[in-house]
Amino acid sequence: MMIARKYLYLIALAREKHFGRAALACHISPSTLSAAISDLEAELGVAVVERGKNFGGLTPEGQCVVDYAHRMAAGEEGMRQELAKLRHGLSGQLRLGVIPTALTVVASLTSAFARRYPLVTTEVLSLSTNEIVSRMHDFELDAGIIYVESALASHQLMTVPLWYESLILLTPSGGPFEGQESVNWLEVRQVPLCMLTKDMQNRKTIDKVFAQLDCKVTPTIETNSIVSMLAHVSSGTWSAILPRSVFDLIGIPAGVRALPLTEPNVVWATGLVIERREPKSPMLEALLVVANNLSDSFVKDE
Repeated sequence: MMIARKYLYLIALAREKHFGRAALACHISPSTLSAAISDLEAELGVAVVERGKNFGGLTPEGQCVVDYAHRMAAGEEGMRQELAKLRHGLSGQLRLGVIPTALTVVASLTSAFARRYPLVTTEVLSLSTNEIVSRMHDFELDAGIIYVESALASHQLMTVPLWYESLILLTPSGGPFEGQESVNWLEVRQVPLCMLTKDMQNRKTIDKVFAQLDCKVTPTIETNSIVSMLAHVSSGTWSAILPRSVFDLIGIPAGVRALPLTEPNVVWATGLVIERREPKSPMLEALLVVANNLSDSFVKDE
């Protein structure tokens, strides 16, 4: 059975948290949206939205209905993907949330997927780990690329390790580390730093390393953009701590050096993460096959 439109309207309202924005997203008038929600409440015999001048949130019953509506919509989308696959091959859209430090290396995954499934379009969004997990839970993303360690505590998440990353100091040529082949963490305090914002897992990991060394580093530039970090380092004023994998496909910018960070050597895994739901959509099944093949190749390289 196809999901009724009023349930899609409720999903939009839960996402936008505003009647006007939700109506705009659904290409209907606010009055039509409001009438559909009222009709849904009458049909179910419960209030799903807190009443007031503005959207006041969902009732507990409303959140329950939204959760079921998400699953119904996902089931319908999975059926459509399966039918399309039988006719002419897998098609549709793959929605990926990616932490900023993986935005370049993720091309290894998306390119392999595109070669195998050329009819699928892929949307890649730069998001924090918490945003990725939240949007997957709300069916707004199909999968994410995050640090594997971030997913280990949750039994609701399934991970496929893809890349093993070590940290480097990206620093202007001719700076205080000229002539060195590496730099230790304590030496990093000598230079002005550009770092990711504190909500990013990469920054949390870096802060944890400095805390273990009983020191604290305060960056003079904070950003949630890797491109911005590269631009600031290339300006000749700042240095940045980044995973080496950031540069695997794009190379090191001119005028800067990449020095391995030592004492301690910090290595972690980045991977694909999905929610443990059954049945998986054809899109996710296909993505997992590609990811596992990529993971196997990286293990052999190691």
